[in-house]
Amino acid sequence: MGLAVDRERCVGAGMCALTAPEVFDQDDEDGRVLLLDPAPPAARLGAVRLAAGSCPAGAILLPDITSR
Repeated sequence: MGLAVDRERCVGAGMCALTAPEVFDQDDEDGRVLLLDPAPPAARLGAVRLAAGSCPAGAILLPDITSR
């Protein structure tokens, strides 16, 4: 399993979309996270980790991508 998001946990803060816009976006209807790229390239992993760390709800799950 790779990068995943928990839309039910998301509070719509938007830090993920601001930090890694190539990987995350916000739903126009409810403001919750949308995962654009579940397998981002290694060059984007730093931004993905930063986005996960910045998420106030802990809605970004990084189980296996941290080892890349």
